[in-house]
Amino acid sequence: MTDEVLDAAESGRPVGSRRAERSSRFPQLKLRGRGGARAQRTRRRAKGLGSTLGLTTLGAFVPGTGYLIAGRRWLGALVLLVWLGSIGGLVWYFGRGLENALDFALNPGLVRAATVAIVVALVVWAFIVFTSYRLLRPRERPRSHTVIGNALVALLVVVGAVPVVRAAQYALVTADGVEEVLPENVESATTPEGVTAEDPWAGQDRVNVLLLGGDGGEGREGIRTDTVILASIETKTGRTVMFSLPRNMMYAQFPEDSPLHDVYPDGYQTGQGDPGFDMLNAIYSQVPVLHPGILGDSDNEGADAVKQAVEGSLGVPVDYYLLVNLKGFQTVVDALGGITVNVNQPVAINGDTDRGIPPTGYIQPGPDQELDGFHALWFARGRWKSDDYQRMDRQRCTINAIIDAADPTTLLTRYIDIVKAGKEIVYTDVPRKIARDFVQLMLRVKDGKTRSVVFRPSENFSSSNPDFEWMQAAVQNALYPPPPKPGKPKVASAENPEVECAYDPVDPSTYDTSDSTGEDDPVESTDPDPDPDDVTTDAAG
Repeated sequence: MTDEVLDAAESGRPVGSRRAERSSRFPQLKLRGRGGARAQRTRRRAKGLGSTLGLTTLGAFVPGTGYLIAGRRWLGALVLLVWLGSIGGLVWYFGRGLENALDFALNPGLVRAATVAIVVALVVWAFIVFTSYRLLRPRERPRSHTVIGNALVALLVVVGAVPVVRAAQYALVTADGVEEVLPENVESATTPEGVTAEDPWAGQDRVNVLLLGGDGGEGREGIRTDTVILASIETKTGRTVMFSLPRNMMYAQFPEDSPLHDVYPDGYQTGQGDPGFDMLNAIYSQVPVLHPGILGDSDNEGADAVKQAVEGSLGVPVDYYLLVNLKGFQTVVDALGGITVNVNQPVAINGDTDRGIPPTGYIQPGPDQELDGFHALWFARGRWKSDDYQRMDRQRCTINAIIDAADPTTLLTRYIDIVKAGKEIVYTDVPRKIARDFVQLMLRVKDGKTRSVVFRPSENFSSSNPDFEWMQAAVQNALYPPPPKPGKPKVASAENPEVECAYDPVDPSTYDTSDSTGEDDPVESTDPDPDPDDVTTDAAG
């Protein structure tokens, strides 16, 4: 029993009369209720279910406001200031330009640290939402209101967690992809000198990137680069000229200052008795075997050797390479959601002309064909009753289709799949220190004009005995076309991919698909509507 109860029992006064008497005698004193000062601060609560739900939601979207309304002023002000400061800092950092965003994305350590930070922030935010609700809900409420309130808190946490978890996934995939594709320290014997973060192109107005398609497969030793395309990119505008070399080109030249020129002064010929080992596409696998370490320290001797072969043959420096293993090519296309191309004649699926193995099906002709990864792979590599030059044309059209498919919406919605696919099959010697500038250059390439030169059989070019002086002159003419002479029409120095990849079907009577052992594999499309003004030129022929 308390002292007040005992005194009341002895004096006959009712319980609580002493408190009332003290209050009447000293009206200036404010008596504290149960819980003391802490309870006084938390008296501002919602008056009903609707008010509770509304104030809790406000506290979730603007952290700290729930504490302020509930009377936790210092804590609420601290949380609100931290939240506003964090938002302002992020807007300031990433709002200053694309460079900052790329610097962040291409720094794996920073990306992983940020991932941990946002996960911790998510946990703290969820705690703030929950405690704000507890402070704001009425003391007396039906059980149904408690259930509804708890459900709202759970829903808010889930809604807030989804983008954060997705961002964490993007961040971790980005960090892994950067480390896999862009090693921090690249050992290469052929990358340009004088490259710095401040001057990524070493003072040059063009950067030349060798695009290689590695076609490793059954019955082959290692990878053969059946796709060899040099992309010469104007660094300020993104305008690009692509030079396509046939895989079976003989006598590839090496620069005079290359150790490989001393070994092959008359062009690449191994003397092994098999012409297949003397082709351009065999250099990648054969040089490291025949002459290991000849070019010095290198993470990829085969790529360095092909770079020098293309440089010596075309007479322009080759700065970097980008190799895509065609075994995983379809994974990249599927990650992009497919590509759209024009198919002008049936393209074989499977089949081997040399061994007499017929195709199992065909990609049928039609405009704006939407191809998944499997069909895109065979569109790019199908060779049954089709020569290397037709395949080279399709490969360039495939590259253009991939560039077109890589729009911002697709990259954002399929980002994780694209990065996962890319890091497994893409190899390059582009150093990480200029990766930001390289990404920006690729964005300019997407918006710039792309033209191409194909070295196909003609009176000037033969893959079995190339005229390298003529080839080098054709390259210079495409890169730096001379002004037209007065009174004479301008001569096109390169092809326009929009023209050469347009729908222009071959007469059906000129091809035969009767050797197929399986059913044709058509892809539905709309009726053609070709542009009658399109004109294709061929500078190489």
